[in-house]
Formats: sequence, C-alpha cells, structure tokens
Amino acid sequence: MRLLRFIFRLLLLVLIVLGLLTAWEQLRGWSGFGWLAKREETTQMVVLQEITAMGKVELVKYRFKDIVEHSQIRTLLPNAKAVLIVEGEAVGCIDLTRLTAGDISPEGDTVVVRLPQPELCSWKIDHQRSRVYDTEYGFMDESALVNNAFKLAEKQIQQSALNSGILEQTKQNADRILRPVLEKVSGKKVILTYQTPPTRLGPLR
Repeated sequence: MRLLRFIFRLLLLVLIVLGLLTAWEQLRGWSGFGWLAKREETTQMVVLQEITAMGKVELVKYRFKDIVEHSQIRTLLPNAKAVLIVEGEAVGCIDLTRLTAGDISPEGDTVVVRLPQPELCSWKIDHQRSRVYDTEYGFMDESALVNNAFKLAEKQIQQSALNSGILEQTKQNADRILRPVLEKVSGKKVILTYQTPPTRLGPLR
C-alpha cells in the first residue's frame, strides 16, 4: 500500500508541475506579461562602431604627370615665366566616421548601409619627382615665381582628379573593396547606397 501511495503522489506531483508549466507558457504570451518575455537586442550599434572605427578609407589613388607653365605679367619689365615638370597624386576616400545609426538598416539577412558621399581627401605634388624645367626673366623674384607655379600645379592636380572621375571610381572601388569588409563585420549581405549630397545654395542677391 505504501508503494502505491508513493507512486500516486509522484504522478500527482508530475501532473501539477506540467499544469503549472503549461499555464506559465500561456500567460507569458499574454501582452500583460510582455515585460517578462526575453527581448532581442539589435547589433546595429555594434556594426556602426566597427565601421566608424575604420575612419577615412582610401579607396583609389591617381598619379599625374604634367608640364605647368606659369607667367607673371609685368608692366615695364618682360613677363617672367616658369616651366615645371610636375608629378603628383590625388586620393579618393570615404569618411566612415560620418555614419550614424540611421544610415544602417538591417533587413533580415541583409544590411543596407548608406555611405557618405566620396570625397577627394588629399592631393599633393611629389616634389622629389618634380623639377623646374626653365625660368625666364625671374630676376630677383625667381623664388616667388617658382613657388607660385607649384601652387598653381597643385590646384591643377585637384581639378584634374575631379575631371578624371576619381569620385565615381571611389564608389566603384567601395563596392569591390569596402563591401566585402562590411559583410565580414556584420555577418550579413551588404547593399551600399549613398547619402544625398548637400544642396549648394547660389549667391545671395
């Protein structure tokens, strides 16, 4: 008899525990107990921190070689002239530190990243590869004449890079180079889009 009573009590206890577990599962799904349910945390901020830690990413470099002629117009004396053979470079990059949480949109197994517009982050003359080819009528101002010619050459490198489509090439390289890195960071497929460039206002009248 004692064995039967023990078995009966054990079965009764098991039924009570199962009933309580079933009731708990039903109550947990009720909206009033939503605060007890487990919450999912997005990894969006983690991905953002990993991306912005990359800083400015250089994606393309253009090298230029050009002949620059700079003249200084004079009233009484002959016009001074300097001719330079210039080599330089320009670098296209994307500044990932300008990303915000709103620029990263997880969509299932895909992440849409809205990148800042590419920019020309640097341009400079390689003075070791550049030289003064000729000067005429520089007289006492020859040093200033050459310096001004180099400043003009540097501006030409900037403009030549923009005219050569370095910003568009930066976008293409971002898809080839940067996108695989972002996919590794996020663990998902990445689609790259770009922020709307700021509107340039015309001169005030």
